[in-house]
Amino acid sequence: MTDNKRLAFSIIRFLHEQLQSGDLSSGAQESLEVAVQCLETAFEVSADDQSLAVPLTLPEIFASAARQTSPSQGNNNNSVDVGEERRTEAERLKTDGNDQMKVENYAAAVEFYSKAISLNTQNAVYYCNRAAALSKLGNYAGAVQDCERAIAIDPNYSKAYGRMGLALASLNRHAEAVTFYKKALELDPDNDTYKSNMKIAEDKMDATSPMAATGGVDLAGLLSNPGFMNMASSLMTNPQVQQMMSGMMSGAYGAGGAGGGGAPGPAPAGDLSGLIQAGQQFAQQMQQQNPELIEQLRSQIRNRAPSAGNEEQP
Repeated sequence: MTDNKRLAFSIIRFLHEQLQSGDLSSGAQESLEVAVQCLETAFEVSADDQSLAVPLTLPEIFASAARQTSPSQGNNNNSVDVGEERRTEAERLKTDGNDQMKVENYAAAVEFYSKAISLNTQNAVYYCNRAAALSKLGNYAGAVQDCERAIAIDPNYSKAYGRMGLALASLNRHAEAVTFYKKALELDPDNDTYKSNMKIAEDKMDATSPMAATGGVDLAGLLSNPGFMNMASSLMTNPQVQQMMSGMMSGAYGAGGAGGGGAPGPAPAGDLSGLIQAGQQFAQQMQQQNPELIEQLRSQIRNRAPSAGNEEQP
């Protein structure tokens, strides 16, 4: 049903463009407005839902399909008969798109790249450049689609794999991103941007692993650490700690207690603030018992924090 909604959205967008052209009579405009309302109701879509947008407009899709089925181009050689004039114009439009990227006018860049694509659908660079512009606009799904087209045209185009990795990482699909960065590095082994971005994606993958749920601390290693276990055993024999743990289990530690001032007092079982307070007190006891070991644990957590990465320039 999603593809049907995308098609309906493309038709609605086309109809909106016709309404804004000013070339229609009042009667025709009214008819199109009714058609838009009917499509929105029938397919449960909104003209404002950009998640349904596809990279090409409906006229561009039609023009591309018409060229591919044109008798003058044959059945299996779509790129040969593009024509020198069309190819030259497409290159000019690509250059205009690049100029817009330099001044961070990404929406205009998308328009120029789309026009270039409408003239020459077999140039991987146009799709890859538009993917960069779409990523800048936050349309990562559209960027993925354009990278897929670029790779289908030129399977050895390293930049398309790199930009695919960037778009997938932005969609939190880090494992897939790593795969595409690896392919990009196979084709361009000395590219430091690909190396850096792959490392970031790998770090993000690690951040979703079971160990990341403990804040990056290796609990198995922690429990096998003699220093930590000796400290824990010693603390558990401390009457103050025993009372604290008993209070945590029974829910007797409240956020402030009856007497105020943050002292322990009666509280309903499962009181979150009370548990936090008791945990803080337990941590303080551990800090006093063995500050060196606690500092080692803090260092372990800091070392697992991912660093900011480089973003590939379009």
